[in-house]
Amino acid sequence: MKFFIDNIWIIGLALISGGALLFPALQRRGAKVSQLQATQLINQGKTVVLDVRDAAEFATGHLQNAKNIPLAELPTRLKELEKSKNATIITVCERGIRSATAAGILNKAGFEQVVSLEGGVAAWKSQGLPTVKQSVK
Repeated sequence: MKFFIDNIWIIGLALISGGALLFPALQRRGAKVSQLQATQLINQGKTVVLDVRDAAEFATGHLQNAKNIPLAELPTRLKELEKSKNATIITVCERGIRSATAAGILNKAGFEQVVSLEGGVAAWKSQGLPTVKQSVK
């Protein structure tokens, strides 16, 4: 017991540091799918791929038939997705963080089947899966 009392500041610092390391992992909530699961969902049909990166990032390479609505514009452009409310929506960004935020926005708007691509487009490309490039307008 004397050890804990003598080293309370060090123990407190260690607990706070550990909490700070866990915070990003705890902050990423919502359903996620792997590249394999996403591929299976896309192949089954009735799936919308929503890329929430900005137009320049989108042009560098995106999933086939992905719809681009930047995350900042998503709350004001939800009507564009209304007809897909019954479909599975896979949200995508570069690393999987913004897409988790987008999935939360869609869930709050009443979309029930929303998942985020784990690792984002970077993980998709690292697996050698196909992407489509287009010129920036």
